[in-house]
Amino acid sequence: MAEYSISQLSKEFDVTTRTIRHYEEIGLLSPARRGQTRVYSAADRIRLKLILRGKRLGLSLDDSRDIIDMYEPGKTNVDQLKKLIDAIQAQRTKLNQQLDDITNLLKDLNQAETDCIESLKTNGQK
Repeated sequence: MAEYSISQLSKEFDVTTRTIRHYEEIGLLSPARRGQTRVYSAADRIRLKLILRGKRLGLSLDDSRDIIDMYEPGKTNVDQLKKLIDAIQAQRTKLNQQLDDITNLLKDLNQAETDCIESLKTNGQK
């Protein structure tokens, strides 16, 4: 059975050991202990990978926890997949709204800049 130290996982996934300890503190990871040493299993490693994937997708840690906790080995996990699709669609909607807002802001900035340049030209300035 594969075992990993916190520093191995930190290097593999390019996150700080503090981040991994935080995930442990909030119950997302539950490594075994040998004295003061954390020992992570292959399942912990996969869980960390899924947490970080959820983070890259813009999911909250609570959403990631809910989705990951729905996994049941040997089952079809249809409900888990549907919940993930819902989270992805909600994130896409949010990002598209932000993109629209940024596009409109850029148009406003361009217009304000153009108006300022024209005003300077009218006043004989460059």
